Order: sequence, then C-alpha cells, then structure tokens
Amino acid sequence: MKRKNISTGTTWEPIIGYSRAVRVGDTIHVSGTTATGADGKLVGVGDAYAQTVQTLRNIESALRMAGARLEDVVRTRMFVANIAEWEKVGRAHGEFFGKIRPATAMVQVGGMVSPEMLVEIEAEAIVTSRAPSKARAAKAKRRSRRTR
Repeated sequence: MKRKNISTGTTWEPIIGYSRAVRVGDTIHVSGTTATGADGKLVGVGDAYAQTVQTLRNIESALRMAGARLEDVVRTRMFVANIAEWEKVGRAHGEFFGKIRPATAMVQVGGMVSPEMLVEIEAEAIVTSRAPSKARAAKAKRRSRRTR
C-alpha cells in the first residue's frame, strides 16, 4: 500500500521527524495535535475548552488534507494537563464527535511541550468507500482545472 505523509509546514516537523498525519491505504493516523493557530501561536491560553476546540479544528484540517472527514474517525486519544478539566475537554470533543462516537481515552499527563498547552489529541480514521457526491465531483473538477 502507498504511504502519504501529510505536513502542515511547521518548523518542528522536520526537526523532530514527524508528519501531522500519515495515510496508508484507507487508514489515517493523526499525530498528537495541539491548539496552535495559523500564526503559530497557541489559541486559548488558560482555557481547556477553547484549546480543545482549536485542536479538533486542526485535526479536521489534517484529515481533509489526507482525504478524510471527521466522520471517518474511529479513535481519539486525549491527553490533558489537568484531569479536573475533563468536562470542558469532553464537552468540546462531544460537540465534534457526539454523533460519530469514536472509541476514545482521556488521560492526565505530566506535562506538554509548553506549560501553556492544556490539551493534546491524536486521532485515527478509516476512510470508508463512498461514491463522490455530484457536488464534490464538480468541485474537484473545478479545482483540477485551476491547477493546470
């Protein structure tokens, strides 16, 4: 099976030697992801709920780059700096995955790369075969014309 590494272009990916996500066949593994915004700064300093929302948006973006959707996620792992914040983290996770309901775990860890980081989440997805909708097919066709 072909392997596809997904990069978001952060300075840490080549230094540490990781990809934001890796797709092999229909399976996608998303690396531990935090609440880093597009500007490289942490979103939601001091707010576990806000950090979880941004983290899940980042995961959703990585999945899209790998050809998947949140609906394809079968497992998440949530790492929290303070387990007392579990309800805030869980509420945000539920807003994204309440209908999908992947297998998951939430554990408290001793620390993150930055003391301001309160949440880190990993995800695994399996892309189920689905016929492209007419709207998606038309959008892909327009996109391919622009890139020629």
